[in-house]
Amino acid sequence: MAGQENNKKGTALVKMAFLLIFIGMAIYLVRFSPARLYLTTAQLELYLDSVGLWAPLIFVIIYVVGVCLFVPGTLLTALGAAIFGPYWGFLYVWTGAMIGAGLAFLIGRYLGRDFAASLIGDRLKRFDDAIERNGFATVLYLRLMYFPFTPMNFGMGLTKVRFWDYISGTALGILVGTFIFTFFVGTLRDVWATGRVEELLSWKVFLSVILFVSSFFIPKFLKMIKGTGKLSTTADQREKN
Repeated sequence: MAGQENNKKGTALVKMAFLLIFIGMAIYLVRFSPARLYLTTAQLELYLDSVGLWAPLIFVIIYVVGVCLFVPGTLLTALGAAIFGPYWGFLYVWTGAMIGAGLAFLIGRYLGRDFAASLIGDRLKRFDDAIERNGFATVLYLRLMYFPFTPMNFGMGLTKVRFWDYISGTALGILVGTFIFTFFVGTLRDVWATGRVEELLSWKVFLSVILFVSSFFIPKFLKMIKGTGKLSTTADQREKN
């Protein structure tokens, strides 16, 4: 039994080492290597323009790989909106983000979960169990709070949250923010493409700006709701006592 336990710990440690090496290499590739020169909106746009009808599929693949390699999501999202417009851009960005989030989660789960579980004490185990029970709500809340996208993908893989709770919470949680950002960038791109400056005063531009600005208040609004909920729960407990 002791030998089996040691083998499990050794395997978990090796997997975690691979995960850390993978993350380190991904960050180096995107931030410090010569490859970063090609990971710009201008370069990627030139490449996607050259592939013609394959552009949507290639873009989704780029987005998926980018999510796993810590490429900034805002860059990829802005690229999708700028090339494909506010509506198709939203569809392709959301699809790429979802597949990338799922893949990064599975990488974190396969390579890091066993090691993370071996470090969990009684206090952290209660937290881990709570995430498993409330996986969908936890993921949805963190997504709406604009928790950093890629770190959360890998990090959630280390917890006990169920895969489908994670995917459904992510799908719903990034829906609003993704649409607002792609609608904003795509609308400005459409106006820029037409060259009609007067269209900057159109209802569509005003709506996109209002939605974009209001999106920054979503986390604050959620905190207010959460705070109100805590106050009402405390008041109910006092009344019972």
